[in-house]
Amino acid sequence: MSLHRIALANLRFPVTPEESIESTQRAVTQASLEGAEIVCFPECFVPGYRAEGRAVPPPDAMFLERAWSVVAESAAKANVTVILGTERIVDGALLATALVIQRDGKFAGFQDKVQLDPSEDSTYSAGTERRVFEAGGLKFGIAICHEGWRYPETVRWAVRHGAHIVFHPHFHEAELAGYVPSTFADPENTFHEKAALCRAAENTCYFATVNFASAGSPTTSAVVSPDGTLLSWQPYGVEGLLIADIDTSSATGLLASRCKYG
Repeated sequence: MSLHRIALANLRFPVTPEESIESTQRAVTQASLEGAEIVCFPECFVPGYRAEGRAVPPPDAMFLERAWSVVAESAAKANVTVILGTERIVDGALLATALVIQRDGKFAGFQDKVQLDPSEDSTYSAGTERRVFEAGGLKFGIAICHEGWRYPETVRWAVRHGAHIVFHPHFHEAELAGYVPSTFADPENTFHEKAALCRAAENTCYFATVNFASAGSPTTSAVVSPDGTLLSWQPYGVEGLLIADIDTSSATGLLASRCKYG
């Protein structure tokens, strides 16, 4: 048995970019106090996901550099690895991404969002590469929002390259006249949370999905075990850290390794 404690930061949407930094710092500190080795934040949490109706200021490279530096200092002080949902500007193009910061505060690198939702085409540009990271013996991949829901190959790629767990930062808020669940993977709800169960079971890996905390959201943060059963989930709309202990010895990647495609 090889246990690792993870934390998912199920936080409310930041009112301002500055608040996104402050909320991240508090969550990193709390994750350390809870004994977590790694904490993952929702999609583009810093400065905030650029959704319709959300007043997020224009992309600012200087702000992002400063934000990453501040969070890196918090990670080093807390001795916690951070998966920070953020954005970055590359050759004038805006990418949705996740920055992995090691527990010593050094940058391990970015996982850009490669598969965009059609609604994002006018806002973000697609990344081009996938990679696997490691923290204290825990190997992990990252599939951002739409990638994890609709493109199973993004999760399978990470597992076939050694990942025990795939983190899934996403943004999903209430829709007009949409179903409001009270139980994870409710049969009457959308397909999204069922997809989370599938991503784990079809690859024999852990799958950790993390959303913002918002009223009426059809999805929440949760951790799914390699057999596709629900390990833990955050009550809908409730802000806080979801803590889970995972056993990497059960994340064998068996079914992913047997796939003849991808």
